[in-house]
Amino acid sequence: MRMDVGSALRYCAQLSKSRLTGLVVATTVSGYAMAPGVISPTTLALVSVGTALTSSAANSINQFLEVPYDSQMSRTRNRVLVRGVISPLHAVSFGVITGATGLLTLASVNPLTACLGAANLLLYTSVYTPMKRVSIANTWIGAVVGAIPPVMGWTACTGSLDLGALVLGGILFSWQFPHFNALSWNLRGDYSRAGYRMMCVTDPDLCRRTALRHAVILSGLCCLAPVVDLTTWTFALDSLPFNLYMVYLSWRFYQSADSQTSRKLFRYSLIYLPAVMILLFISKKTWGVEAAHPPAATEPAEEAQGKTPRRTAAKPQPDAVETTKAIKQV
Repeated sequence: MRMDVGSALRYCAQLSKSRLTGLVVATTVSGYAMAPGVISPTTLALVSVGTALTSSAANSINQFLEVPYDSQMSRTRNRVLVRGVISPLHAVSFGVITGATGLLTLASVNPLTACLGAANLLLYTSVYTPMKRVSIANTWIGAVVGAIPPVMGWTACTGSLDLGALVLGGILFSWQFPHFNALSWNLRGDYSRAGYRMMCVTDPDLCRRTALRHAVILSGLCCLAPVVDLTTWTFALDSLPFNLYMVYLSWRFYQSADSQTSRKLFRYSLIYLPAVMILLFISKKTWGVEAAHPPAATEPAEEAQGKTPRRTAAKPQPDAVETTKAIKQV
């Protein structure tokens, strides 16, 4: 099968689910920006590229595995593999190449970040994807997959896992329930036809309750951020209106789930996440350069300003004093 360069790039973007991959990279960057370390443009670029490639691999393999089911859903029947515009071999090759390149790129950052990336790739393709047709637990597994990228950004900056990273991951984890449960509500027919075990199909009451429960948990996590020194207390106050409105829309969805309440909750969730990420960064408690490099001695600074540095006379050592006394006696 022959294709021009433009078409090939367009198909690769579709295999990558470019908008979803862009969101994954954005949350990784937010994790890096919130970490208490020095921001290195090179490291930030490497973790961003590595995450993008790994996400592209996961989405490509996911589409390869789900071709028979995607063809039964109106929202996925136009995907490139379903339409046959590229072969399964092309899709798998693209997934393998981007996955291997992405993990090697993450390994150049540090081993912990690479391990998190590999675990996420495996979790998405080998656990989440097949579980969608077996158990509603797939939604919780998918939420873990979505929570790991900001943690990867944090570890890329610090090389370690800390409470701040877990709070960031927790916010992404809980955000996905009102976001996805509201999205899936109007797709119940599609999911049912394809045989997917989603809460909205098998247990609608649980779907609504879970969305509300995690909207409340989001409020708690935002209050926890200053407790673990991730942000100042202004973040808890600034994010409160966003959290209260999320709880309100989730309550409306819980009370009367229909196309209107679910769409309102879904659309608001798209505003909520970037808003909270921006507020997190504005309220960041420890800025990297100050935390990693405390103020140095005054002499170098005075020399840089052209001033004569203050010199403190050195105290004579005991041995030198005794030697001087002996010479005088002689």
